[in-house]
Amino acid sequence: MDLTDGHLSNERQELLRSAPETADLLEGPPRSPKSPRSPKSPRSPKGHPSKHGTPKGSPLKNDRHPHSRRDGCPKKGGSGGKGTWGGLLDANDNYTLDPNDPNYNSNEENALLSPRTSSSRFDEYKRKVSVLVEEYFANDSVTSTANELKELGTPSYHYYLVKKLISMAMDRHDKEKEMAAVLLSSLYGDVISPEQVYKGFSKLVESADDLIVDIPDTVDVLALFIARAVVDDILPPAFLTKEIAYLAEESKGADAIKRANKTYLSAPLHAETIERRWGGSRHKTVENVKGQINNLLIEYVVSGDKKEACRCMKDLKVPFFHHEIVKRAIVMAMERRQAEDRLLDLLKTASEEGLINSSQISKGFSRIIDTVDDLSLDIPNAKRILQSLISKAASEGWLCVSSLKLLLLEPEKQSLADSAARAFKLKAQSIIQEYFFSGDISEVCSCLESETSSSSSELNAIFVKKLITMAMDRKNREKEMASVLLSSLCFPADDVVNGFVLLIESADDTALDIPVVVEDLAMFLARAVVDEVLAPLHLEDIGSHCMGPDSVGNKVLRISSSLLKARLSGERILRCWGGGGSSHNGWAIEDVKDKIGKLLEEYESGGDKWEACRCIKELGMPFFHHEVVKKSLVTIMEKKNERLWGLLAECFGTGLITMNQMMKGFGRVAESLDDLALDVPDAKQQFAFYVERAKTQGWLDTSCCLSMSGHSR
Repeated sequence: MDLTDGHLSNERQELLRSAPETADLLEGPPRSPKSPRSPKSPRSPKGHPSKHGTPKGSPLKNDRHPHSRRDGCPKKGGSGGKGTWGGLLDANDNYTLDPNDPNYNSNEENALLSPRTSSSRFDEYKRKVSVLVEEYFANDSVTSTANELKELGTPSYHYYLVKKLISMAMDRHDKEKEMAAVLLSSLYGDVISPEQVYKGFSKLVESADDLIVDIPDTVDVLALFIARAVVDDILPPAFLTKEIAYLAEESKGADAIKRANKTYLSAPLHAETIERRWGGSRHKTVENVKGQINNLLIEYVVSGDKKEACRCMKDLKVPFFHHEIVKRAIVMAMERRQAEDRLLDLLKTASEEGLINSSQISKGFSRIIDTVDDLSLDIPNAKRILQSLISKAASEGWLCVSSLKLLLLEPEKQSLADSAARAFKLKAQSIIQEYFFSGDISEVCSCLESETSSSSSELNAIFVKKLITMAMDRKNREKEMASVLLSSLCFPADDVVNGFVLLIESADDTALDIPVVVEDLAMFLARAVVDEVLAPLHLEDIGSHCMGPDSVGNKVLRISSSLLKARLSGERILRCWGGGGSSHNGWAIEDVKDKIGKLLEEYESGGDKWEACRCIKELGMPFFHHEVVKKSLVTIMEKKNERLWGLLAECFGTGLITMNQMMKGFGRVAESLDDLALDVPDAKQQFAFYVERAKTQGWLDTSCCLSMSGHSR
C-alpha cells in the first residue's frame, strides 16, 4: 500500500498489532453497541484491574510473544520478513501520522510509541496526578492546580485526571464533590480539551461496576457528576445517548446515565437544583444573579472596560445562566441605542473567548424573540431593532441564525398620534367627571365605544391611567367608583396592565400633587386583583417594566403583594374605600352568606336561572363566589338534587364564576368533608364523583382536581 495516502502498510500494521498492550494506555477492540463487557477481560486475569494500571503479577506485563499468526518468514516478493530489506515501496522512514487526516486513528499513534516508554510515562503521570488531586482537596486552589497540571505536560493523558478526580471525590464529602466539579469547569478548554473530558467521563462510566464495590452509592453520585457536567457545559448532552449505546443494560454505568437524564436533567429548574446539590452557590439566588448581571452591564456601558466585564461574568460562576446576560444586554441595546455597539462588542468578545457558548447565546436571543411583543409596548419598532441586532451578530459570526425561532416582521401598528392622544385625554376627563357625578356606568361604556373605534388598546390604557389618576386626587367615594367602573368595563387584561405601567412611569410627577401616590396605586392594583380584573401573574408583567429595586414600581408591587397575602385580604381590600360603589357601603360577610343561601334556596324551589345569575352578579363580590360553589355542592350532596349543578354550569359558562373560584369552592368542601359526613354518610364518595364530573366539564384544573380527590378519600 502506498504510504503517501496517510495509511501504514499492511506489514507495519501487523507489527503494530504484535506490540504488547498496556491496560490503561491502549484501547481495546472496537466496542459494539450494547455489547456487555466481560467481567474478566483477557488483559486482566484477576477480574478487576487495580487502581494503578496493570495488576501486579499479570502474565502480560513481560510478555514478548507476538500476537500475529505470521511466522516472520519473508513474504512473496522479498519484503516483510525478519532480516529483510523491506518492500520496494517502503522508502518513507520519516513517516508521521497526521491528526487532521480523515482516517487518523489515535490508537495507531499510541502504538508507534515504545510500549515500555509509554507505560513508564503514564505510570509517572498517574502518580503525580494522585498527589495533585490530594493537594487540591487540601488547599482548594484552582490556579495552582492548573499551573501544576500544565507543567506535567502529556495532555493526551488528561482524561485520567478527570477519571481520578471524580472517583476520589465520589468517596468523600459534599465539599470535595463540589470542589471537583468546580475544578473541571475551570480547567475545561484552557487546560483540558473537550475530547479529554469526554473520554474521562466515558472511562468513568465504564468503571462504575468496579467503583460500586467501594462506593455503594456510585450510581447516584456518578449521575449527579454527569448532570453537573452537562449543566456546566463541559459535557454535551449527546454523551448520554451515545455512551449508553456501548454499555450493557444491566451495568451500573448505564443506570447512572439513565438516572442523570430522567431524575436530574428532566426536572423543572434542574440547573439551579443540581448546582446547589453539594452546597455550590448556596448564597446565590436567581434574583441576586440577575441583579449582579444588570449591575455589571450598567457599569460596562458607563466605563467601557471590557476586560473587567468579562472577569465579572466569569466570577458569577453560572455558565448555565449566561443566556440572561445575552438577553439583558440585547434589551439594553434596544433601549439605549447609543450603547448598542459597545454591548454587541462585549457579547462578541465573550463568545470568541468561550466565556459564553453558542447555545447560551442562541437561548438568550430566543427568549427576547418570545417576549418581543411585550417589549414593543415600551420600545417603538422593537421587532425591527431586534432583527437588525440579529443580522449584525450573525454577520460577525457569533450567532447562528438557524438555531433561532422565526421572527415575523409584521406591519407595526401605527402609534397613536400625539394630537389624537391629547384629544382623547380631554374627552376621557369629561367622561370620568360626569361619571363621578352621575354614577352611570352604561353611559361611560357607550361613550368609550364611540371614541375607541381605532387604536383601542392604547386608548384603553390611557383611560385606565386617567381614571385612577383623577380618583387618587379625590375622596374615597370616587376611588371606590373608579374601582367599580374598572371591573365593569371588561377591558382586556393587557390593556389594564399597560394602564398601570403608565401610572407607575408617571408616578414621580404625580407625587408632586398627590404625596401618597405609592400607597394609593398599590391599593388600586390590589383591588384590581381582588375584583379579578387582573390575575396575580399580571403583577409580574408590571414588575418586569420596573427598573431598580428602589424604583416606584417595585415599591407599589411590594405593598400590593403584602396586602394580597394578608389574612382575609379580599374582604379588607374590598372595603378599603367603603365598598359597594358610589351609593352604599359594602356588604358584611355574614350578610353576603345569608343572601347567597336565600338565592340558592329560591332557585332550587323553582326559580329562574337567569334571575339567580343576576342576583349573584349584583352582590358585587366576585372574590367571594367560591361560597356559591360551596353552598351549592353541599346542598346537592345533602338533598341529592342536581338542579343547582345546572346553575353552576351556567355561571361557569358565562364567566360569572371563574375556575379559580371553582377550585376554591371545591377545596372548602374538601376541608369540611369529615363534618359533612356526620349528616351525609356517603359524602366522601359523592364528593369524589362530583370532582371527577367537574374535571370532565373543564371546571377544575387537572392537578388541583387530583389533590382534592385525594384529600377527599
